[in-house]
Amino acid sequence: MLSAGGSAWHDYGRCKNRAETDARQNHDPAEESAIKRELKTAADAAEDITNSRALELVARAGFAVSGVLHFLIGVVAIRLAMGGEGKADVSGAVQQLGSQPAGPLLLWSSFAACVALAIWQTSDAIFDFEHLPAKKKLAKKLKAALQAVVYAGLAITFFSFANGAGTDQSSSTSDLTASVLKAPGGFALLLAVGAAVAVTGVVYAIRGFRQSFAKYLRLPASEQARTAVTVLGVVGYVAKGIALLLVGLLVIMATVRAHPEESTGIDGGLKALRDQPFGMYILAAVGVGLICYGIFMMVRAKLAKM
Repeated sequence: MLSAGGSAWHDYGRCKNRAETDARQNHDPAEESAIKRELKTAADAAEDITNSRALELVARAGFAVSGVLHFLIGVVAIRLAMGGEGKADVSGAVQQLGSQPAGPLLLWSSFAACVALAIWQTSDAIFDFEHLPAKKKLAKKLKAALQAVVYAGLAITFFSFANGAGTDQSSSTSDLTASVLKAPGGFALLLAVGAAVAVTGVVYAIRGFRQSFAKYLRLPASEQARTAVTVLGVVGYVAKGIALLLVGLLVIMATVRAHPEESTGIDGGLKALRDQPFGMYILAAVGVGLICYGIFMMVRAKLAKM
């Protein structure tokens, strides 16, 4: 029996080797080369389209749209610090835009700008940074991919509100947290997400203090203008870092306490800050910082290295 089995296995091996040999003999290098050329041509065409001047101009407007949203969130944050009401998050800011006389035009044009910037960042993630060392290239591509996701998310928000189907971001965040918490492994996943958001906030603050954002800009020649842009960037990045840190901590606390309703995004984070000792003053400062970040992003629309 062992001898028969060994013979069968030997025959199988010979058949497999013969099949592989035949496949290599039938392989057509010219055909493979033609396919590679066609794929490269298609990739080059896609890269040319995504790097077009027209797309760049619309994509730059995406930075300005982000700036307007942060500006409006900062204004609401200051209002909250003074005892007023409002929704200090993206959905609240988009709703404010939509309530203006030219609301539909603003929403649809903002949607187009965010889509263009998402496409541009996706192109960077796929085609750019090839000249860099492997680790640095991977980091750059990952960052561009994450930015593409962020602006795609903004585009979806604008699309929803433009079609009259916009939802409250705080409620959506709470509902999503509750759903994930009930899922297998949801507890660990939410802790990881909360920690990631909090760490992102710290990274933003460090980027502000180190002024590392400046390398992504073509700073103006005037010394006064350069100083103004730098100050806006430093204050803005630190303020956004604080806001993201609060959001991350809220997610972690809501998960640990098993109270998903406490995970209410940036609006909940800023309102929670207001209730702390000296919270009104800190919240007002964060609001001013978010306004600075908004102005910085509007300036970035013109000065960004694309």
